[in-house]
Parts: sequence; C-alpha cells; structure tokens
Amino acid sequence: MKKIFLCSICNINSGTCNEDCKFCSQSVKYKADIERYKQKPMNQILDEARRMESLGALGFCLVTAQKGLDDKTLDFVCNVASTLKREVPRLRLIACNGTASLEQLNELKCSGISAYNHNLETSRAFYPSVCTTHPWDERYETCENVNRSGLKLISGGIFGMGETQEDRLSMLHSLKGLNPVSVPLNFYHHNPALPLNPNPLSVDESLDLITLARNILDKSDRIMIAGGREITFQERQHEIFEAGANSIVIGDYLTTSGREAHTDLKMLQELGFEIAMTPEDK
Repeated sequence: MKKIFLCSICNINSGTCNEDCKFCSQSVKYKADIERYKQKPMNQILDEARRMESLGALGFCLVTAQKGLDDKTLDFVCNVASTLKREVPRLRLIACNGTASLEQLNELKCSGISAYNHNLETSRAFYPSVCTTHPWDERYETCENVNRSGLKLISGGIFGMGETQEDRLSMLHSLKGLNPVSVPLNFYHHNPALPLNPNPLSVDESLDLITLARNILDKSDRIMIAGGREITFQERQHEIFEAGANSIVIGDYLTTSGREAHTDLKMLQELGFEIAMTPEDK
C-alpha cells in the first residue's frame, strides 16, 4: 500500500523580510495584509507541533521570514529545535531560514534539525524577473551547503509566476543536480498586494507538471504538493497522487489557510493510502 508523507509548517517569524521577492507576501515592501511578528512564543510553537504530530505529520518545518540566517535567528531556531526534539521526539524537524553558511547549518544540525528547506523557486534565467535583492546563485549555493553539512536537502519551486515551460524544465533539471530528498511543488496563489503578473495553471497543466517533476527527479524520495494545492486542484486534489506526488503539506501555510486537516486525512483513507510514520517508509 502506498504511503503518503505529511509535512506541516510553522511560521515562527512572520512578515519581516526586507527582500523584494514579488511572489511573497512576507516582504515588508508590499504591505500585504498578513500577520507580522518577530518571534512566535515557544508555548504556541509547541502546541502546534503536538497537534500536527497527533494528525500524523512526520515533518515539522520551522520557517523564518528573511533573506538568510543571522546570529539572533540562528539562536532562536536552535533553541526552538532543541525544545521540540525533547518534547515531541517523533517529529522530523526541518528548518527553512533562507541562505545559510556551512557553519550555520552545522549548528542547526547539532540542535536537532534533520533537514533544511531552501527552494530554487524558478529557473536561473527567470529569477531576476521576480527578485532583484539577491541572486539565484546564492540560493543554489545554500542548497550545496546543505548537502555538504549532512542535513537532508528539501528544495523545490513555484509554478504559475509568469515563467515559461522552458523555465520550469530548467528549474527541475537544476534541482536534479542537487539531489534533494524531497521536492516541494508550489502553485502560485496571487495576493493583489504583490506586483506579479502570474499565469495561473489549469488543473490538467498542474497535474502534468507533477508528473514531469516525478520523471525528472526520479532519485528524490518525495514529490510534495505544498502551497496552492487547495485552490489549484480544488475537487480534483485526489489526482495529484496518481500524477506522481507522495507527500502533502497538512494544515495551514505561511500566510494562507490550508484545508481542514481531517478532510485531507479522510481523502487519504478513502484513496486507500497509509500515513508514513518514518522517513524510510515507501
């Protein structure tokens, strides 16, 4: 029986990023109407972690809104990770904190982090169209640092930002060169505060992209459908698994609401899937 990996996201620092990524409502440059805070209280993070574990989540991702790790953020993430590792030991802790040096990644690893998520977002050629405050090459370099550190690499991108099919292929082949263990595929959900001219994808186009990613990234353990799943696929969400996905984000996203977790669990049960309990499950 096919097993599906569930991952949950915890926005431990929200809406404080100074970068100009046109696809991201967490940038302070665009005044999107989102909740903004510097540090989520530890008791709230712990409550979220326990709840997501009870729903079957295996991965729990600690996300911060900034270009990359600084000393203060590194200390905060390490302290959170150490507490979660002690209190909710079954969860596989993931950090998603922007660009990071090898030394910083090693510190995260020592605190209990087992994987690092840093998305390429799109192709190298298209990236300057959606972000000018840092280059795509920095993102790629961080992914290489993750591999050198011994942490598991999680890296993917976003579809529907105005990119071409050539851009999508380029990004997927760049990801293949990094050999991520898990590939999050996001489908852009436009916020009117953002200065992006998106090209929304049909359900069939989106399903084809999942299959394309699965075929190109044949060595990656997981193709995870993340942001935009509910809006993009709507009543056809069950088709993502036949297309090649074997992982989803359960619960809410960074600044948008996800589907009720019990609805997802019911869908998986009706499809005859089991929930993966360890990273080695197939």
